[in-house]
Amino acid sequence: MAKNIRVGIIGGTGLGEAILSHTEGDRVHVETPFGPPSDTPLVAQWEGVEIVFLSRHGPGHLLNPSVVPYRANIWALKQLGVEAIIASGATGSLREDIEPGHLVICDQVIDRTFRRVSTFFDEGLVTHIEFADPFCPSLRALLSEVSKGGANTVHHAGTYVCMEGPQFSTRAESAMHRTWGGDLIGMTCMPEAKLAREAEICYALIALPTDYDCWRPLDPSRGPEDLLPEIMANLHKATENAITLIRQALGRMQGLRRSCKCGHALKLAIWSDKKRIDPAVRKRLEPLIARYFADNS
Repeated sequence: MAKNIRVGIIGGTGLGEAILSHTEGDRVHVETPFGPPSDTPLVAQWEGVEIVFLSRHGPGHLLNPSVVPYRANIWALKQLGVEAIIASGATGSLREDIEPGHLVICDQVIDRTFRRVSTFFDEGLVTHIEFADPFCPSLRALLSEVSKGGANTVHHAGTYVCMEGPQFSTRAESAMHRTWGGDLIGMTCMPEAKLAREAEICYALIALPTDYDCWRPLDPSRGPEDLLPEIMANLHKATENAITLIRQALGRMQGLRRSCKCGHALKLAIWSDKKRIDPAVRKRLEPLIARYFADNS
């Protein structure tokens, strides 16, 4: 990563409010080929770093996980010069030792979504990006390093199972996810991480466990009406912990050297004959692919 990079932060309302309590910024309108993003991006300075904050579910949390405009969101961040994204998202825990309020710096994902377009290249151009390591190793290493010795419990790896939703899992599904090696269950990191890789943006995810998924029986002394307030309280706690971690990471972002391949993920991924790609397709996708067509104009 070059010096003076611009960092994208994707999260919920609580994270956005926390950022605004520490800094002032400007809302910047961005048009994309995929419609408007979830919200108007906020460009600001935080911990001496230029950031762009984007609320994934939009103002008032009105967009369910299946209809979040993931392509527009990542495209907007790319257009605004973002080179690295730190995302956060609420999850359920699939492991006893991952307690509500902890943080998890995810290293793997199992994608169970089926209603979402997961690529920018769905028409007129074929790409196959490498995705064995779905989260940027350089950014993950930085988050892990700055979290050491802190007061909050941070797990430095974890497999995120991304389900379609918006309904939660059945008990049978929850048990199956555990046998698959899943550590967390959530609904939002896919196709977000895939699109970030296609856009050649480093992407790391801080998962915020708010409760145990339904594999773990509820305390019989507590009624269902107690569950939502408990989840919201855990989300608030985890969000505060994530804010601390992100602030620490931002303080170390400038001049960070990366050994990852995120910045040139498309170099060997374009399988189409470049001479046969429609000029209109090339024009539409120019912000992503222009440098790979410099010799094929």
